[in-house]
Amino acid sequence: MDRLKILFLFLAFSVGMCAQTEETDTFCVDTVEVLPWPQNIQYRLDSLSQLKMFETSMLGMVVYDLTADSILYKVNERQAMRPASTMKLVTAIAALDRLGGSYQFRTRLYYTGEVQDSTLYGDLYCVGGFDPAFDSDDMRAFVESIQRLGVDTIRGRIVADTSFKDADLLGEGWCWDDDNPKIAPLSLGRDIEFLKRLVECLYESDIVLDIRLSDGRVPDDAVILCCRTHTIDQILDRMMKMSDNFYAEAMFYQLGAAIGQRPAKAKDAAGVIKQLIQKVGNGKNPYRIADGSGLSLYNYVTPELEMRLLRYAFRNSSIYSHLLPSLPIAGRDGTLKTRMKNSFAEENVKAKTGTVTGVSALAGYCTAANGHQLCFSIINQGIMKSDTGRNFQDKVCNALCAP
Repeated sequence: MDRLKILFLFLAFSVGMCAQTEETDTFCVDTVEVLPWPQNIQYRLDSLSQLKMFETSMLGMVVYDLTADSILYKVNERQAMRPASTMKLVTAIAALDRLGGSYQFRTRLYYTGEVQDSTLYGDLYCVGGFDPAFDSDDMRAFVESIQRLGVDTIRGRIVADTSFKDADLLGEGWCWDDDNPKIAPLSLGRDIEFLKRLVECLYESDIVLDIRLSDGRVPDDAVILCCRTHTIDQILDRMMKMSDNFYAEAMFYQLGAAIGQRPAKAKDAAGVIKQLIQKVGNGKNPYRIADGSGLSLYNYVTPELEMRLLRYAFRNSSIYSHLLPSLPIAGRDGTLKTRMKNSFAEENVKAKTGTVTGVSALAGYCTAANGHQLCFSIINQGIMKSDTGRNFQDKVCNALCAP
């Protein structure tokens, strides 16, 4: 029996069916239970997809049954749309695929010259690897490594090596009036005045300085003093849970650097992502990858692409084991902490949110009531209020998780 016949019989024999209205946006879960899997889910999503909000906005959505290895539901799944911060999901999967789960973000301190009578006659080189998590503890470790040389005076230069990436501090297509992070490869948190912060810490540690600050590249004969690292999981956690744009751009540029480009450029990182897109079978479709965070208005993907990447990650344990713990959990943490409370989706849905002006999106995983593992991508475009998209996405997730 095909889907339309089942729906016809259901409507003909169901008495007391809850009305689907713009005001309530609800359906009777108990009544829909009479439909078998997956028609019950499809009916719920059909109902939600007919809401009045779609007279003035666009919906792109696809739900994939990972257990049955088949598409469960789709609408406009190949429509090119702006992903907003679900772009971070694309970046994360590409990074785990290319870099691996053991990858580390590094910031290094080197020196040249000689130490005589507690004085370093030479230069210090701070080499940035675009580690967004480098903090005051790491800076103190730099200073302590200098002190361990027996140095209380430095005469020479302190040099910033920022050759890891290009000099662009903002991404292509970022709006001028957004609160955009400056994407420098050498920073203390988000403060790109790295050398000034180091000088302050050296003064506070009673190290006498007769130096000048400059930019340059570390020479081959330099000796390493200190290397501070953060794992890819540490970066993923904040990037995904809190949707941190700075962390996402740091992850993005690791991809460009991974293919040996120095300085790495956005187009290099985009090229790595496009290689993955071809690998998952979507290489012929028109996509635009402008940044790693989703801030750019030039990004264009499709719900189908996000679904294929989620499916690819699910099938590769070396990716999935790192990706899944990083995703916000509905009703518990991250950007989903306050969403889907007291619903079947609470603590079930694990997904990345996305919001820019006119766009609201959600993509991730959940478990259906029959135990099937699902992945989904929902992009609402052309909406005036972000809450309109979020409310719709929450209802879709509840429909997927309800018995």
